[in-house]
Parts: sequence; structure tokens; C-alpha cells
Amino acid sequence: MKTPRKEIIERLREDFPVGCRVELMKMDDTQAPPIGTLGTVIGVDAIGTIHVNWDNGCGLGVAYGEDDCRRID
Repeated sequence: MKTPRKEIIERLREDFPVGCRVELMKMDDTQAPPIGTLGTVIGVDAIGTIHVNWDNGCGLGVAYGEDDCRRID
């Protein structure tokens, strides 16, 4: 997968600031938390992955262009 442009990373960081709450909408990974799981954003890295502390203890990030979450607060 190609790394997103700098503008996209900045937009993700604005849309998903540290501490905001999110709900998982889609994640294609065998170890993914169930769809609908809630969590707290801990950061967005340089390749656009939204890192989340999921309420169920999972630590998988939401990969830009592959997975999907929505802000709920």
C-alpha cells in the first residue's frame, strides 16, 4: 500500500485527535475486535494508521485505506 500524502495524514490527525472516542466499522484482520467495538485514539502515525486502545483490550490500529472507524464524540 502506498503511503498517504502529508495532507491526508494532517487531516486524519485533525479528525481523530488523541483522546477522542471511535467505533470500529470495518477491519479485515483475524485478530480484529468485533465490529462496533469502542475505543480511545492514542495517535495517528506517519502512514495514516489510527492507533486505538480498544475497550476490549485489543491494540490493533485502524489502517488507512483498509479499515474504517468513526468518531463518536
